[in-house]
Amino acid sequence: MADPSTGVIDATLLNPEDSDERAEPAWGAVVSLALGVFGLVTAEFLPASLLTPMARDLGVSEGVAGQAVTATAIVAAIAAPTMAIMTRRMDRRLVMWMLTVFLILSNLLATFASSLTVLLLARVVLGVALGGFWAMSAAMALRLVPMRLMPRAMSIILTGVSLATVTAAPVGAYVGDIWGWRTAFMMATVVAALALLVQVATIPKLRPIGVASFRTLLEVLERPSIRVALLVVLLVASGHFAGFTYVRPFLEKVPAFDIQTISLVLLAYGIGGFFGNLAGGFMAERSLKTAVALAPLLIGLAAASLLVLGASPLVSAAAVAVWGFAFGAVPVGLQTWLVREAPDQAESAGGLMVATFQVAIAMGAVFGGLLVDHAGVASAFAYCGAATLLAALTVFFLGPKRVDS
Repeated sequence: MADPSTGVIDATLLNPEDSDERAEPAWGAVVSLALGVFGLVTAEFLPASLLTPMARDLGVSEGVAGQAVTATAIVAAIAAPTMAIMTRRMDRRLVMWMLTVFLILSNLLATFASSLTVLLLARVVLGVALGGFWAMSAAMALRLVPMRLMPRAMSIILTGVSLATVTAAPVGAYVGDIWGWRTAFMMATVVAALALLVQVATIPKLRPIGVASFRTLLEVLERPSIRVALLVVLLVASGHFAGFTYVRPFLEKVPAFDIQTISLVLLAYGIGGFFGNLAGGFMAERSLKTAVALAPLLIGLAAASLLVLGASPLVSAAAVAVWGFAFGAVPVGLQTWLVREAPDQAESAGGLMVATFQVAIAMGAVFGGLLVDHAGVASAFAYCGAATLLAALTVFFLGPKRVDS
C-alpha cells in the first residue's frame, strides 16, 4: 500500500485521467451526487412522519413498523465498509448508478407494500443504497474535483442532506395526510429517478483505482490519523444522538413550548443545518482543523446552554438553532479529513466512517435512552456536551495537520 503522504501521487500514476488532478472540476457530476443524497435522506426520513398510517394500513403496531428504520440502519452499517470490496472491479460511475437504482426500487417496493415483510425488504434495499452511497461519495468527489476543492464539493453534496432534513418530514406528513402515505413514497421515487437521469448525463467514466479488500480495511485502520478521525466520529455522533433524540421532551417540559413552537424551533434547527453545511465547506477550505473542531465545540456549548439556561425560551430556541448549524458542518470536515488521510484508499476510509457513524447512532440512542429513563433528560444532554467537547479537544491536539493546496 502507498504511504498516505504520497497516496495522491500513486493514484495519479494508476489512473491519470481519473486522478484528483482533473483539469476542470466536474461540478455537474457533483450536483448529481447531491440530488442522490437528497433522494436517499428523503426516503430514510419518510417513515418518521408516516409511521402511524403505515402501521394502520399494514395491520401492525407502530413499534413494529418502526423496525423498518432499524433495518435500514443495520444494513447500511454492513454495506458501507463492504461496498467498495464487492464492486472493486466496476467503473465507479456504474456503481453509483446501481445504488440509485436500488433507491428507486426501495421506494417502489414501499409504495406497493402489502405487508410488513415487503416494507422491511424495501428498507433493506434502501440500507444497501444508503450505506454504499455514503461510503463512496467522498471518494467520488475526490476524483471529480482537485483536492483543494474537496471541501466545497462535499459541501454541495451534503446540501442534499440539509434540504431533505428540512423538507422530508413535513412534506411527507402533509402529502400522507391528503393523498396517503404511499403517494409520499411514489413522490420519493420520482425524485430518485430524476437524480439517476442527471447522474447518467453528468458522471464521467471512473475506473477503479486500487483494489479494495478486507485487508485494505485493516491496513487503513492501522493509520493513526484514521483511528483518531474515527474516534472523533464516534464521540460526535454518539453525543449528538444521545442528546438530540430527546430534544422534543426537553422543549415540552423545561421551556414548556407548545407543539407549534416546537415545530418552529425544529425548523430553525433544519435551516441552521443547511447554513452550517455551507459554512463547514467554507471553513474546511481554509483551515480543516478549525472546521472539524469548531462543529463539536458548538454542539457541546449548545447542550450546556440548554442544561444551564434552558428554562429561557429564547435561549432554548437559539441553542437548538446553533446545534443544527454545528451538526450541519460536521460531515463536511470529517469526510474531508478522512479522504486527505487516505487518498489512495478513500472508498475504504469512507466505508469505515459510515459504519462508525451508524454504530455511534445506535450507541447514542440506546445510551441516551438509558440516561433519560434513569436520570432524566438533562443527563443525556450532559453526556452530549461531554462527548462533543472531548471530540473538539481531540481534534485540537491530534487533528488534521495543515495541507498546502
